[in-house]
Amino acid sequence: MNIDSMVLSDDNLKKLKDLKNPKVLKVVEEFVGRMKPAKVSVITDSQEDIQYVRDLAIKNGEERKLAMEGHSIHYDGYNDQARDKANTKVLVSPGMKMSKRINTVPREEGLPEVFEIMENIMEGKEALIRFFCLGPVNSRFSICAMQITDSAYVAHSEDILYRTGYEQFKNLNGSEDFFYLVHSAGELEGRGTSKNIDKRRVYMDLAEGRVLTLNNQYAGNSLGLKKLALRLAIYKANNEDWLTEHMFIMGAKPEAKNRITYFAGAFPSACGKTSTAMIPGQSIIGDDIAYIRNKEGRAQAVNIEQGIFGIITDVNAEDDPFIWEVLNSPRELIFSNILINKGKPYWLNMGIDTPDNGWNHYSDDWKAGMKDEKGNEIALAHKNSRYTVRISELKNADPRLDDPEGVPLEGIIYGGRDSDTSVPVYQSLDWSHGVFIGATIESETTAATLGKEGVRAFSPMANMDFLVVPLGKYFSNHIRFGKGLSHCPKVFATNYFIKEDGKFLNSKVDKKVWLMWMEGRVHGEYEAIETPIGYIPKYKDIKDLFAQIFNKDFTEIDYEKQFSIRLTKWLEKMDRMEEIYRGEDDIPDEFFTILDNQRARLKDAQLKFGKQVVAPAEFI
Repeated sequence: MNIDSMVLSDDNLKKLKDLKNPKVLKVVEEFVGRMKPAKVSVITDSQEDIQYVRDLAIKNGEERKLAMEGHSIHYDGYNDQARDKANTKVLVSPGMKMSKRINTVPREEGLPEVFEIMENIMEGKEALIRFFCLGPVNSRFSICAMQITDSAYVAHSEDILYRTGYEQFKNLNGSEDFFYLVHSAGELEGRGTSKNIDKRRVYMDLAEGRVLTLNNQYAGNSLGLKKLALRLAIYKANNEDWLTEHMFIMGAKPEAKNRITYFAGAFPSACGKTSTAMIPGQSIIGDDIAYIRNKEGRAQAVNIEQGIFGIITDVNAEDDPFIWEVLNSPRELIFSNILINKGKPYWLNMGIDTPDNGWNHYSDDWKAGMKDEKGNEIALAHKNSRYTVRISELKNADPRLDDPEGVPLEGIIYGGRDSDTSVPVYQSLDWSHGVFIGATIESETTAATLGKEGVRAFSPMANMDFLVVPLGKYFSNHIRFGKGLSHCPKVFATNYFIKEDGKFLNSKVDKKVWLMWMEGRVHGEYEAIETPIGYIPKYKDIKDLFAQIFNKDFTEIDYEKQFSIRLTKWLEKMDRMEEIYRGEDDIPDEFFTILDNQRARLKDAQLKFGKQVVAPAEFI
């Protein structure tokens, strides 16, 4: 290597050379040469190296220690506290097909732009070179990933969120099959936050399996192994024979039955994803990203992460007891963008009284009523405030969290949000119909967010923001994957938001009943009613589950209101989906066959029953 020895010491150079990977050396030489840090530290899996990163985050002022042992606080810039969708782009080469809904830039245009911004961007700073494993170590599921960053906070976050991978890189035996991710926070302002946000760039280079991200610190923009590497893995999976999905993985454990049944689930934002993954009495493997592979005819899944980068707003002792306990006890934990008063953390809607002054996401001297430059009142914490913690710290962590073989998926759940169409839970007719259900997820906006209730956002597989392949290819791969299994997971859909006269027809906790019905269906314990949309529960089974779980009477009137098939509304949805997908290229014929068949079943029911809403009993 031709890097100045003052920048990379003999000890650090030896750490790189011990990997015996020419591509690693080439990448380090190229990007250290471009960004010109004053010092480069190579971090192995050793506790000494990892502790160095933790200490550096405090020394640099990127994190501050809190009163409770192991807790620290990080603040992102006021304009850097969410994913920057406008500047997050996929670099596309000539002839590369991409969904029309993906933000792209020609590779020959984007690379020179980002390389120009990158020149000397680490001047006077220390670069950290990290090695991680996406998925359990020593697993055929997993992908190695290297990140170069000048942010010790980013590197510390990754220690919590991902498994160490320096030794895994040795096992590559020189292979170039790994992702790499280059990040710089850029020039910093007085609070230690990124200054040149007009030059913020988050570019995915699929051709090289890399992410180049600059002038940011928010984890969604800077942690390359998070949603950024999700895009790289989606591209890789859809050009091979497996799935990368924006899904939780959880274990369902029915009371009085000695078994655990594993589900994966994809839900758009505000549709109940986290609350489903954390239903009391169940176990969690992951809350965000899953790799799913075929193992001897069965779908096996792993969580690529070992931690949670969770939204902390609304977390409280009553609704989130396991998370609450973790957030209020000594352990390694990073808060971001919340209020700190006398070394204690406070966030929005936490269920206790909060101070009216302290450090927060806007100022080191925040006071209640303070306003920003536009005259808007500054809340005590940002609504997208986060906590970063290892899943193993949770009492409901599943014992197979780090199983290199993954867990057998028996069910897949697609969640949506609509007030007037779908039932609380139903099952697909088969795997391909399940893919169709996932492809047609809609999430209804609320008055609180956009000022208008009922605007439906299209969100296939809850993955639209991260797709880097055409929708047609994505769905074809899903259909093909299922057909290659001898034992397919059953596919379900949920909707916790059905309303009548503006009021929800079920409560937040009812989702446990729907989960237990799905779990029982997997094991053939419940019969179901076949309807035009799929299989729905029988009244007696749901009534019994409500009695067993909540000692609550679920009336036949409740059942009919929630599980009636709203034929007209479903037909309107089929029309919306056809309009969307006719505008996309290469959607598989099977997709439109399923759509046409479902529309025909709905119309036949209209003719047969002579009404627009049909009660479940009429389909028996």
